[in-house]
Amino acid sequence: MKVKAILWLIACYLCVGAGFSFAEDGYDMWLRYQPVTDAKRLKDYRKGIERLVVEGDSPQAKVVVQELERGLSGLLAEPIKSSSYKKAKGVLLVGTPTSSELIRNAGLDAELNGLGDEGYLIKSIKLNQKDSLVIAANTDTALIYGAFHFLRLLQTQSSIENLAISSKPKLQYRVVNHWDNLNRLVERGYAGLSLWEWGTLPEYIHPRYIDYARINASLGINGTVLNNVNADPRMLSDQFIHKVAALAEAFRPYGIKVYVSLNYNAPRGFGDLETADPLDPRVRDWWKKRIDKIYSIIPDFGGFLVKADSEGQPGPQGYGRNHADGANMLAEAVKPYGGVIFWRAFVYSPDIGDRFRGAYDEFKPLDGKFDENVILQIKNG
Repeated sequence: MKVKAILWLIACYLCVGAGFSFAEDGYDMWLRYQPVTDAKRLKDYRKGIERLVVEGDSPQAKVVVQELERGLSGLLAEPIKSSSYKKAKGVLLVGTPTSSELIRNAGLDAELNGLGDEGYLIKSIKLNQKDSLVIAANTDTALIYGAFHFLRLLQTQSSIENLAISSKPKLQYRVVNHWDNLNRLVERGYAGLSLWEWGTLPEYIHPRYIDYARINASLGINGTVLNNVNADPRMLSDQFIHKVAALAEAFRPYGIKVYVSLNYNAPRGFGDLETADPLDPRVRDWWKKRIDKIYSIIPDFGGFLVKADSEGQPGPQGYGRNHADGANMLAEAVKPYGGVIFWRAFVYSPDIGDRFRGAYDEFKPLDGKFDENVILQIKNG
């Protein structure tokens, strides 16, 4: 009997433990949207957000609806659905001057004009003589950032009275770099296999890809480099570009562009040329055609990250050229599409003594010689 009782207690403990583990496994990160615990704040929030109105029908506007419905329903512990505008108290209105006549006529022009394409306002205003809240921006993508900011206010149980928040990013490119390989191993990885299941793309879009986009968008991230800087030339093949296109499609509603790390010797890796000299017209033509093809499949493709002439990776120096020669060749090819080249400036040969001095010696003489759509990526930390 004692043994049975002990086994029963262990089973109960495991069941309870498993339940708590499932509820708090960390997957939702900061987008947990647990009910607000401060009773007074909760009452104020419910009074101030009796009606949610999101105006616009773009993919980005639909993301705003989904996130606010999800977040508000969880935080306020009652169902919140977006509806059409009615003259009622406690309206949270979300939109742009283009999508919303109410926003267009709210007298916010001067403030919105200084926010660009990614800034937003969160403001308490009078709307048809009623106290209301607005999340306003010039683009639907910026509304995503505003929506997440507003949800953070509720998550941190901050006051939403007399709000006057104006925010815009200081950096245009806010990009995550992955070190994922095509075999799904991650260089120096500590958390298992790569998120990207290349074998099932482009046919299957794993729900985790959407959650990845949500979490990054909540931080204002607007780009992701999908693969390791020690790049496999196959990443530029038609097969993999179609897989990348499927991820781009999944991320696009969240304002996230995709980028790819490339192998500088790709023209040779594909077996098309015997050289990758950036000043060779055949090489320049090869890259132009390949990049044209990529943009025909992914029109909003962000561009490339390049690790060249470092730790054994190929680069322009192997052909007697410098980093500016190599970067500018690629920059010229992506420029018509608004693409950029992230060129790693933390480079060194295997036998170098001072790595930082080495990078300085490589790039200081090239100051001012890079095209305007080349961004030199230094090492932080």
